[in-house]
Amino acid sequence: MTFQDFDPVARFVAGTVGPVGNRTFYLQATDGKRVVTVAVEKQQVSVLADRVNDVLDQLAPTSAIEPGQPGGAPEDTAPLETPFEEDWRVQTLSLAWDEDRQRLVIECHDHDPDEVASEEGEPGAAGLTDLEASPFTRNSLRVSLDPAQARAFARRSLSIVAAGRPPCPFCGGPLDPTGHICPRANGYRR
Repeated sequence: MTFQDFDPVARFVAGTVGPVGNRTFYLQATDGKRVVTVAVEKQQVSVLADRVNDVLDQLAPTSAIEPGQPGGAPEDTAPLETPFEEDWRVQTLSLAWDEDRQRLVIECHDHDPDEVASEEGEPGAAGLTDLEASPFTRNSLRVSLDPAQARAFARRSLSIVAAGRPPCPFCGGPLDPTGHICPRANGYRR
């Protein structure tokens, strides 16, 4: 089991690799000496960014200054650090607000933590628990962000998601450069 804790984190960003319409999305955390890059789905990035903004608006509205503004985190437009290999694929994301430290905590797991907790006490066929039987199959990443860093992360994430293929004006599905077969146009190419 690999658990990576970035507290504090020097850089936490969402990024993509590949051409529009065939991109792979990643979250990357660095602290100067470590780099962890995990694969995520586009929808996960979008929902995470929206929830980060919601939490900041409710719990830290005065300290979550927009990136690029005086007192805010600088806007990070640099690409992902390379070379990198995908460490693992994210299955579950969680978000929490640490009231005492006034920090946003994001956790990424390659498993459902609730399922692992229920499995820990149940021995498998060999008399070992699931975690003992395969110690390197469970990965987690925890990143702690101050409100300005969190706002910068959310802003960058939303812009990366929006940089994809434009939606079809009729059905809302993504348009390829050559068009697409639109269900609202009776299957004709748009």
